[in-house]
Amino acid sequence: MSRCYSTGRSRVTTPNEDRYLAVTAKRNRRSTASDLSRQLSSATDTTVSRQTVYRRLGHIGLYARRPVRCVPLTATHCRLRLAWSREHALWAPHQWSCVMFSDESRFSLQSDSRRTFIWRAPGTRYHQENTIERHRYGGAGWLVWGGIILGSRTDLHVRSVTMTGHIYRDVILEQHVRLFRGAMGAEFLFMYDNARPHRANIVYECLQSEDITRMD
Repeated sequence: MSRCYSTGRSRVTTPNEDRYLAVTAKRNRRSTASDLSRQLSSATDTTVSRQTVYRRLGHIGLYARRPVRCVPLTATHCRLRLAWSREHALWAPHQWSCVMFSDESRFSLQSDSRRTFIWRAPGTRYHQENTIERHRYGGAGWLVWGGIILGSRTDLHVRSVTMTGHIYRDVILEQHVRLFRGAMGAEFLFMYDNARPHRANIVYECLQSEDITRMD
């Protein structure tokens, strides 16, 4: 008779306590391993280490990961985007070749350690409970604007100041978009988002004076 190998160390938690850890982590996905350890000790008088919490949750497929940061969308946003997609779903390549898509991104110079973690299972990265809504940026930063069109693109425009309606008109429309409109003719369509500087009256007046058609 041979003896099976064993470390001799008994399991610290029971199956019920493992389930308690799993349920608690799913209810509050931002709880740290230390938080879960304290809650388990308070509920069952069982003391476990942080590493034990990691192992128990890992056995059921929950791992500490950074949450996805996203821009919050309302029901109206979703409805309008779906309607726009359906309206243009059958467009041919030659139709899209006349459309310029543009956008700007702000890169913050302020440090963001992103030390907040959540408990999530593989394949659930973009589930609603695993995302953090974020749309405001504080501190200094750089603004980068660019436009793309089928087979071509604009140069990247970098600024260290906040985008305003006057800057958008004088720099983006006059120095970049107007040139593409002149080269492509009346079929040219310009697509941009509804950020506040883009909706300024001086921007609309410039689009009309340059005969630039905005794609809705």
